Parts: sequence; C-alpha cells; structure tokens
Amino acid sequence: SSYHGEFQTFQHYFKQINLRQAMSKIVRKVINTAKAPSAIGPYSQAVQVNETLYVSGQLGLDAKSMEFVDGGVQAQAKRALENMGHILESAGTGFDKVVKTTVLLKDIEDFAKVNEVYATFFTAPYPARAAYQCANLPKLQVLLHKQRQ
Repeated sequence: SSYHGEFQTFQHYFKQINLRQAMSKIVRKVINTAKAPSAIGPYSQAVQVNETLYVSGQLGLDAKSMEFVDGGVQAQAKRALENMGHILESAGTGFDKVVKTTVLLKDIEDFAKVNEVYATFFTAPYPARAAYQCANLPKLQVLLHKQRQ
C-alpha cells in the first residue's frame, strides 16, 4: 500500500537524521600543562576538538615566574616554542604534526633572528606559516616598561 511505502521512507529519513546526529558529536578536551605558562586571561593553553588541536599563542615567558626570559628576541622565541612543545606533548603530539603557525613579532626586523630559532623546532615538510609585526601583545607592556626603567 501507499501508506506502507510512505512509512518506510519516513523511517529511513529518521535513521539518516540519527546517523547525522551521531556523526556530528563534537568531542572537546581542554589541554593544560604546568610546564608552560598559565593563561593570562580567560582562555585555555589548548583545546582539542576531535582530532584537531588549537594551541593558544605563547610568549617567551618562564612558566614558574611568568616573566620574560633574558637574552633578547632569540631567547624569547626559543622559550615560546619550548612552551608550545610542552603543550603539544601534553596533548600527545609534537611539532612534526603542526600544519599551520602564526608568528607575531614586536619588530619585523627580528624576523631573521626568530626564523633561525624557528628552524630548529620544525623539519620538512614544514607547516604553513604567516608572520606579522604587531603593535602590542599581552604582557608586552610590562616588558617595555621594565626596559625603560
């Protein structure tokens, strides 16, 4: 009968909806490690959503003192990448799995110096990358104030 055919189509439609709902469940896990600086605002060090990891930006801060490391831009770049490495490790992954990075520089003239350090953390095939000079970053005002004193 026509009614039976419509009922089967209706059942099939709801099975498809249930399958879509099951497939669309998002598994969200916050990643946190004491080996990297704690967040200085209302955000997480990293969040894993299913198989994708989103890592918050890192500064060249010592995890215990929450102060910038001494030694200039290269020392700070190294510490920022070490901090990132601790976060990646805490999530069960590493630099070899990174697909995209963004480098924010106080002064674009530091690009070559930072690039030297960056190259020691990543190997071919390298991740995609963007690099920008930015006007300001959190905690940077504290560093600039200390340098002026």
